[in-house]
Amino acid sequence: MPASRRSPSTALNRRGVITAGGALGVGALLTACGGGEEKRSGGDAKTWRFEDDRGKTARSAAPPKKIVAYIGAAAALHDLGIECTGVFGPTKLKNGEPDIQAADIDVDKVTVIGNAWGEFSIEKYAALEPDLLVSTMNVAPTLWYVPEESAKKITSLAPSVGILTAKSSLTHVIGRFAELAESLGADLKAAKVTAAKKRFEAACETLRKAAKAAKARGGIKVMAIAAQDPLLYVGNPASFTDLRHYKSLGVEFVTPAKPSSAGFFEELAWENADAYDADLILVDRRTGNLQPADLKKSKPTWAKLPAVRAGQVVSWSNEAQFSHAGYAPLIEQLAAAITDAKKTNPAEKAA
Repeated sequence: MPASRRSPSTALNRRGVITAGGALGVGALLTACGGGEEKRSGGDAKTWRFEDDRGKTARSAAPPKKIVAYIGAAAALHDLGIECTGVFGPTKLKNGEPDIQAADIDVDKVTVIGNAWGEFSIEKYAALEPDLLVSTMNVAPTLWYVPEESAKKITSLAPSVGILTAKSSLTHVIGRFAELAESLGADLKAAKVTAAKKRFEAACETLRKAAKAAKARGGIKVMAIAAQDPLLYVGNPASFTDLRHYKSLGVEFVTPAKPSSAGFFEELAWENADAYDADLILVDRRTGNLQPADLKKSKPTWAKLPAVRAGQVVSWSNEAQFSHAGYAPLIEQLAAAITDAKKTNPAEKAA
């Protein structure tokens, strides 16, 4: 399992098995699609280029049009006016409705080449005749949701771009997606894009003021968690790009004492759910995680936490799309939650 900020239900506990065909089928696909990057691009491939966060430069004879991307990357590009042909990663729920990570993408208008960890159909990908593959990275050079055992075959079909999103600056990552989108033809001066940026900046200032006011009235301690049946995962704010940004604006976070080797979460048995005192709890809302209503019914130690008893629990979009439009409402939500939160009494958890 790669070091990740992924929901513990999938990425922390298992590796995927690729669903594509055998070596003979893959070889035929590579031939049909022209093989590697230079054959696909033609000439010296210098017309379009983009240097990614692996230090690699993707090139093609013209700006790519048929783009296949990890769903979070596709959602960020969508907010900037660039549409993807295909996507992979959590896109549709079992009932066909969009997964939260699809954001504003019309999931019925894109080809889904993999919907869960370990799923990436090379056949579907090749059939799209892709011009570019885009994914995020938690740790470079691993492309998120591209199965490691098949990565070489997959990346040989088209140029690829990886954007590092973990342990970085939120504004930097948003800026990197904007750079990529602009290189692909996006108009960063479009009214929708500039309005989103203004909203984001205003939201950040609102959060800064809310955090300052909270500190003046005794402080509000925030804990970010992901919840599963076997374990409670306490997020390390130093490892999550969004939490790092919120902390830079003055938000006070619980910092787990013993995060895992990957650095993203500390794992706690549910009987130790009260290991840290928190006034406000952010709950990972990604598919596969237990949500507050489920937790109150199934986890007695959760129900006894002071923040839970006070109703000071809000959702945490752990993998929101990295765009101003994606993060502005989340920052506004956190600012409102901190403004409304009251200091809790740790002694209440023993009640």
